[in-house]
Amino acid sequence: MTEKKTVGMYDVFSRSGKQTRATHYCAGCGHGIIHKLITEAMVELGIQDRTVIVNPIGCAVFGYYYWDCGNVGAAHGRAPAIGTAINRTRRDAVVISYQGDGDLGAIGFNNTFQAAGRGEHMAVFFVNNAIYGMTGGQMAPTTLVGMKTTTSPFGRDPLTAGYPLHVCEVLNQLKAPVYIERVSVADTKRIMQAKRAVRKALEIQRDGKGYAFVEFISPCPTNLGVDSLKAAAFCADEMEKEYPLGCVRDESATAEPRPPVPVTPTVKAFFEASEQHQAPMAEIDEKAGELRLKFTGFGGQGILSLGVCVAEAARLEKRFATWFPSYGPEQRGGSAACSVVISGKPIGSPSVDHPDVLVCMNQPSYERFVRDVRPGGTVIVDATVPLAEKAPDGVRVVPMPAIDLSIKMGVPKAANTMMLAALMKLGVTGLKNEHLLSALDASFKKKPALVEKNRLLLDEAQAWMEKNLPL
Repeated sequence: MTEKKTVGMYDVFSRSGKQTRATHYCAGCGHGIIHKLITEAMVELGIQDRTVIVNPIGCAVFGYYYWDCGNVGAAHGRAPAIGTAINRTRRDAVVISYQGDGDLGAIGFNNTFQAAGRGEHMAVFFVNNAIYGMTGGQMAPTTLVGMKTTTSPFGRDPLTAGYPLHVCEVLNQLKAPVYIERVSVADTKRIMQAKRAVRKALEIQRDGKGYAFVEFISPCPTNLGVDSLKAAAFCADEMEKEYPLGCVRDESATAEPRPPVPVTPTVKAFFEASEQHQAPMAEIDEKAGELRLKFTGFGGQGILSLGVCVAEAARLEKRFATWFPSYGPEQRGGSAACSVVISGKPIGSPSVDHPDVLVCMNQPSYERFVRDVRPGGTVIVDATVPLAEKAPDGVRVVPMPAIDLSIKMGVPKAANTMMLAALMKLGVTGLKNEHLLSALDASFKKKPALVEKNRLLLDEAQAWMEKNLPL
């Protein structure tokens, strides 16, 4: 008898630095079977080079070692969100979201429900083994009533834990899905039915017809504490009573290929504005090191705008720059911060944990971040902030009466402009003042009358610094 070679998977799996043909799955687990069904259908349909599988958190987290196609990792439960982003930007891609019952049915259920409600162009393959497999056998949303797990040692009680979640039936309430089916991999006959379901879901993706969902009843011998045969029997005899197999919906014959997502006027205007913007493209400069800045304060103090201004000035100098905001739910009064990275090379991460320059507009921000400043760095802090918290050795702390000066000038909201003056006077950004001024002017392009006013405020702040902080 000739052994049929599996297609659509790598010839050798290099997981953990070893080259092997063995997966990491336990004996009797259904994941390996499902992987084979998906990859074979992918190859048979001629879509391997177009396919992107979004890997889950769970037992199949290492799927990218096995599937010979595009792969993207997703945070727990967020595979549909990643899949949405892919098919919105690459409509030719065949997107597969591969998830387990904890990943999809618990932390990620709303992601799945919303993606199905929108009819996103993806195939979702949902592996239901009624238990959390990777983390030790806890109760899952799909755990059967009376079933014992590590977190339901006396059996699932619907009075306290509710009833099992029927995902196919919930999604069938929505208008958008094209195809919904529940299958099993408990024996050969059921596997052949599952193969047909996988192929149909991928045909729908190949043809661009929309959302397809296939649920697999799958055995988990390890966490059930039984051998492979008994685990398969549990799927057939117990799980299928709760989760009957069959096609819940199939509108693939009448579904039309979905048109590309239209470019809305807002998106179109954004791109047109970008094309008209005259800021030069960044250029590699091996001599320009990476500078990390953090701007902090209360919401409403112009913290985020100040960071944008510095990042824009860096772009005018053909530097690579990122701006990364962080703020609470409050529009005003809550904490606000942004990180700016400036470099002569492409930037790996926009996050700033240890800034070279820290600008603080309030006491909570100063106390929270001052200890993170790198040796040799600079802290510019509003003069109203008590400096009870000591800065690290080698860090220069410069008090700046930004709030008081802005009040004196009759523009209390312009304290951030005062801080920009301090950055310019101290020269800590490494950017030319002319570019910082141009970026400041650009920030008021919708309110031209404020351009000259802020220039005057800047001059006032610099005059104060000349008098009180001679360099």
